Amino acid sequence: MKGQVGPSSKEVSSVEELEKLVSKDQVVVVGFFADKASKLKEEFLKLADKQRESATFAHSFVDDVLGKYGYKDKVVLFRPALLSNKFEESQLVYEGDVSRSELEKFVKDNYHGLVGHRTQDNYNQFENPLLVAYYDVDYVKNPKGTNYWRNRILKVAQNYKGKLNFAVSNKDNFAAEMDEFGVASKAGKPAVVIRNEKSEKFRMTDDFSVENFAKFLEDFFDGKLKAHLKSEPVPESNDGPVKVAVAENFQSLVMDSGRDTLVEFYAPWCGHCKKLAPTYEELGKALEGEEVDIVKMDATANDVMPPFEVSGFPTIYWVPKSGKQNPVRYDGGRDVKDFITYVAKHSTSELKGYDRSGAKRTKEEL
Repeated sequence: MKGQVGPSSKEVSSVEELEKLVSKDQVVVVGFFADKASKLKEEFLKLADKQRESATFAHSFVDDVLGKYGYKDKVVLFRPALLSNKFEESQLVYEGDVSRSELEKFVKDNYHGLVGHRTQDNYNQFENPLLVAYYDVDYVKNPKGTNYWRNRILKVAQNYKGKLNFAVSNKDNFAAEMDEFGVASKAGKPAVVIRNEKSEKFRMTDDFSVENFAKFLEDFFDGKLKAHLKSEPVPESNDGPVKVAVAENFQSLVMDSGRDTLVEFYAPWCGHCKKLAPTYEELGKALEGEEVDIVKMDATANDVMPPFEVSGFPTIYWVPKSGKQNPVRYDGGRDVKDFITYVAKHSTSELKGYDRSGAKRTKEEL
C-alpha cells in the first residue's frame, strides 16, 4: 500500500528509472505522454490521486522512454515479473475512452490478472464469484514451486475469463477459510473452492490434477454441483416449543414453511444468548398452536445464508410468510411480553390467543 506522501504518480525521466520501477514485484500503471497537455494525462493523474493508496502509478514525457517502450499517449499496466506466464500479456494497454472512470475500471479488472495472488492484505479486492486454490503459496521462499501449481490453474482458468474470478492463497494464512469449506491441501496439492454470487460454497473433492480441475469447473457451470453447507445433523425430532434449525434444514423449516417465523441466531458461548434461552423457550410455549414458528440456530456450527446477516449474538429476525426474502431484524425488548407484543402486531393472521396489541384474549373472546 502506498501512502499519502509525495506525488500520486512518479514522473520518470529515464529508461533505466522506469525499468527499475517495473521490475519490482508489484503492479505498476504507467502513462506514456508525448504532450504535457494531453487529455488522457489529466484523467490518468486524477485516477492516480484517487487510487494512490492501492496502486503504484508512474508517467513519462521523455522521448527515449516512449521510444524504448513504443507507446505514445497510452496507459499501460505492467504486471509483476513473478506472476509472468504464457497465458496472458505481461503488459496490458488501455484502449478505451479518455475517461477516469473507464481507466479505473481497466485497472480494477486487470490488476490481479487471470489468477491473482490473494493475501491477507488484499483479499477484499477479490469479488464473488471467486475460485480460490489454497496451497503452499510463497513468492519469497518458493516462487518456482508456487508458479508450478498456478500455471496449471491458469491453463484451465483461461477458458473462463470474465465468467469467474480466480486466485491462489497460502493455505496457512487462510486456514480458517479452508475449515469453513471443509477442505485441506493434500500432499502439497491445491485445495480448490468456489463461492458464487449468492455466497454459496462449492468444493473440489477430487485430488488436484489439470483434468480433475477442468471437470470440476465444467460441472460447476453446468449446475451439477451441490453447494457445501457447514451444518450440524438435522434433529431426529423437532417437536419442542422452540424448533431447532441447522443449515441443512433451514430452507424447509424457515424459508419454505409457509408460516411466519421468529428465528434466533445464537452462539453457545454467548452470555446474552444463555440468558435469553429460558425466555425464548417460554415464548415458544406461549405461542404453541399459533401460525408462528419460534426457531433457533447455532450460527457458529452452521452456515448462515443470505438474506440473513449475523455480526453479533444473539441476532433475531422476524420472517413473515409472505416476505421470506426480506426478513426484519428484531431490535425490541427481550421479555416474553415484548416478544408477544411484537409477534401479535406483525403476524400475518391475528393470533388466536392474543389480540393485535399483544393482550391475552379472554375466554369469551376465544
